[in-house]
Amino acid sequence: MAHPNLTSSVIFGLGWLYLILCLMNSFWAMAQLKKQKHFKVWDIFGGMEVPSATTWFAYSLFLGLVSFAHFSGSGSPDRFMLSLPEFFKDSVDSILADPRVYFALTVGGFALMIWLREWWTKPTVAWILLNMSILFLALSMTDWDFRQIVGKPDNVPIVGMLFLLGFFTWIYFSRAVDNDRRMAQGLPIRERENNESVLVWPDLVYPELICMIVLTVILVAWGIGLPAPLEEPANIAKTPNPSKAPWYFLGLQEMLVYYDPWLAGVVFPSVILGGLMALPYIDFNKSGNGYYTFNERSFAVSTFLFGFFPLWVALIVLGTFLRGPNWNFFGIYEFWDVHKLEALNNKNLSEIVWDDMLGVGRPVAEAGASFASQSVTILIRESVGLIFVFLYLAALPPLMAATGYFRKYYNRMGFIRFMVFTNLILLMAALPIKMLLRWVLNLKYIVAIPEWFFNI
Repeated sequence: MAHPNLTSSVIFGLGWLYLILCLMNSFWAMAQLKKQKHFKVWDIFGGMEVPSATTWFAYSLFLGLVSFAHFSGSGSPDRFMLSLPEFFKDSVDSILADPRVYFALTVGGFALMIWLREWWTKPTVAWILLNMSILFLALSMTDWDFRQIVGKPDNVPIVGMLFLLGFFTWIYFSRAVDNDRRMAQGLPIRERENNESVLVWPDLVYPELICMIVLTVILVAWGIGLPAPLEEPANIAKTPNPSKAPWYFLGLQEMLVYYDPWLAGVVFPSVILGGLMALPYIDFNKSGNGYYTFNERSFAVSTFLFGFFPLWVALIVLGTFLRGPNWNFFGIYEFWDVHKLEALNNKNLSEIVWDDMLGVGRPVAEAGASFASQSVTILIRESVGLIFVFLYLAALPPLMAATGYFRKYYNRMGFIRFMVFTNLILLMAALPIKMLLRWVLNLKYIVAIPEWFFNI
């Protein structure tokens, strides 16, 4: 039985969302009117100067009309026209359901975020992007399948955290761009010109107390309005499909798809924590202490954000909204069909080399062979993968030290710190490399030694 995309309650609820968006933009329009900002229209339309507030008031009026249409049309959902067209949903699903395209979009979006930071951090541009994201969410709520994923009680906070993440990212980049511009002009940085230092008592403790009380009220209201997603008691004969970890472990669970549990569940998390603790001892650049900047710490900031956004936040989004039954990929508007099966013929590197490329078959120890003989056979079988891993972790760091870009890091860090630094970067890069190898070549393990429970 097909579920209706639009119901009276959905249309009425979206009316409140459009009304809130209308009020937000009305306040924004009044702020623009107070600042007396103007923009020049295209020459084809006369090239005149138009107050910015005029455009925002018109947009607010349009949102008010849309809100009124939702309130008045909630009684007839079958005839309501404001919804996403099917061709748009099919196009988005065809893109997001492919993990290669999804990962390419996340990396491309990250690169654009860095490259266009001086543009999108402008308040007006950031406000337009916020409006576009809220409108996209509102229109997407007119799809039944999208509502089942995003509207789950344990997924609602994740949607809110994505907006908070965007807000705090904008704060960092806007202040960093401002300081970089000030330093280029020979002006004092924002933190020194506008000293925002306050005393802990009472200037900081009182606002924290107020925020704690307000947050407690919000959480209580949230708990009353949105019940906790409690399910039936655990049953070993009936496991959820899909069975997902908590949201903060979904990135780790996604890593388990591409790496053995000892690597994804033990080694990589330990390296991440150890690497974060080692950063103050590795970093030789003292710029940026106590103030926001990007140009003075471009490599460090870009490396950290690449590990945070494409390799952690994007994996959480992927695991939350795009991983469905049987751990298959689904589009955000696609029905989670439990009968969907995608056969994957994953192969180890030894199979690709010995069976497919050389055609001689993988070396196999004779029955009853000694442990030493079996070990030699295993090492020969996995020799290509072992050599690849050795060259990646041992030969690449000296090669990086000899190149022009990393030579300055080697000269200032010394041998030990540089080796730790490069191996942390290479281990971070190992995740997207393994993901691409899985998606492109169906590669399961680079080194596969199940006899010793050692797989890479």
